[in-house]
Amino acid sequence: MKRHFFYILLSFSISYCPYISSESSSISPQKLHTLYNALDPTSVTQHLALYELYPDTKEGKLALADAWKLLTGRNDNLTPISVPLINAPINALIALINRKPNDVPPKLSENDLAVIDKIAYGLANRKLKGYYATSEQEVLALESKDIDLARGLFLSQFGTSKDAWQQLKTYEAYIDLMALQIRARIPKNASSEQIIAAINHYVFYEMGFRFPPHSLLAKGIDPYTFLPSVLDSHQGVCLGVSILYLSIAQRLQLPLEIITPPGHIYIRYNSGSKIINIETTARGIHIDCEEYLSVDTMQLQQRQIKEVIGMAHFNQAAAFLTQKHPEQSVSCYEKALMYHPDDMLTKELMGYCCILAGQEKRGRRLLQEIANYAPYYAVSGDSTAEDYLSGNADKDALEATLMHVDETRESILTKQKALQISLEQFPRFRAGLFALAATWLQLHRFGEALEILAKYEQMEPNDPTAEYYLAALYAERYNFPKAWIHLRRAEVITANRGHYPKTLKKLRQQLQSQSPD
Repeated sequence: MKRHFFYILLSFSISYCPYISSESSSISPQKLHTLYNALDPTSVTQHLALYELYPDTKEGKLALADAWKLLTGRNDNLTPISVPLINAPINALIALINRKPNDVPPKLSENDLAVIDKIAYGLANRKLKGYYATSEQEVLALESKDIDLARGLFLSQFGTSKDAWQQLKTYEAYIDLMALQIRARIPKNASSEQIIAAINHYVFYEMGFRFPPHSLLAKGIDPYTFLPSVLDSHQGVCLGVSILYLSIAQRLQLPLEIITPPGHIYIRYNSGSKIINIETTARGIHIDCEEYLSVDTMQLQQRQIKEVIGMAHFNQAAAFLTQKHPEQSVSCYEKALMYHPDDMLTKELMGYCCILAGQEKRGRRLLQEIANYAPYYAVSGDSTAEDYLSGNADKDALEATLMHVDETRESILTKQKALQISLEQFPRFRAGLFALAATWLQLHRFGEALEILAKYEQMEPNDPTAEYYLAALYAERYNFPKAWIHLRRAEVITANRGHYPKTLKKLRQQLQSQSPD
């Protein structure tokens, strides 16, 4: 079995070489020479595979030397790390990298970790103060620019016990090996664009990281957010894969910005004269910045590395809320606030969860703190906290509004029924009305959605999203005069904030072609 392991060695660098075969231990010198010359000169995997199959041959030893050069970026001989030291961690590396999704990660020995760390000593994240942090408190004390994202996340998630430290070092070794293989594939003085292209190809094509299927995602966001779970499964939501990408980028000294449209995150390279957006849910493709804006979102919020650690706990809180464990959500939001203490959305959602968990006084204090807050990146604010504080909603109304739906008809109807019951008692609960309209839209019952949105508009006349939906629904029903009325209202509301969304421009073009104003 040992002879076969390099076919699938280190999934971080799978580039199958069809010429290498272990069916027979005997091979002619000419064929072996041909095999060596056929290796991908940038593939660590292929060179190690040849060495493992034919370690006592000239070509096998050359392949090992080549693999060493690729991993270390050095052209000298093997004196820094002897051949026996390279051989020592091979089985551990196989167990670490070449395992099935969701298998328990292997435990690497101190020697295994030392060898990998020595190979990776030249990676750029070693220059960060945060790489040497040994506790979460040390990470929290650092400025964002000094934080090693992977180390900070692992300390925040695992803690500092002996077993936790072993897990931390194992996953860091995994990411180090990924970065080393990418580094081997780029020129010595590679441009940022070349590094991005290499990471994209490696992460999304060689390793096959993907957004999880909706059938799995419906079971919970949490397994696809935290870095260990993403590394184990090769699946992650936008935040999970973005964290992996950023961790690799820190090792390759690639400066990236972190951008968070509402409910999403992506990363970008910004040279000042050129922007490359990296959409991690679509294999790293570039999507224009304007596409991330919406009728209500007029600016894109930029985050810092320290905030990203908090966002992982923020996502975990959402998972607990979906599972109807608001008290655990509160704990996650508390942890998130350690990393971004002034984040108003975290405080708002924590306030709701406190109320759902029976901590009404604490929840009310949090909502009072954010009630008059207007996000700089949004055209309009959210009315939920205001309505709760003014008596237009109660705990059950909040719970109905926050209820998760998984796109099945049953879950939509369950939420719809809960909203209808709450609105009978609190007919002026604006967020409840808007959420009810959304359930009708999800059921493709546009007439009912139109009726509810009309009621909502009477109470909230400055919501451009509602005006857009009304315009689109009236256009769908060929009531073009009313469609134009609501489109113009949406345009006025957004223009007053200096925002001219692409969505409204498209709707105007559509109406102009069907019923010129």
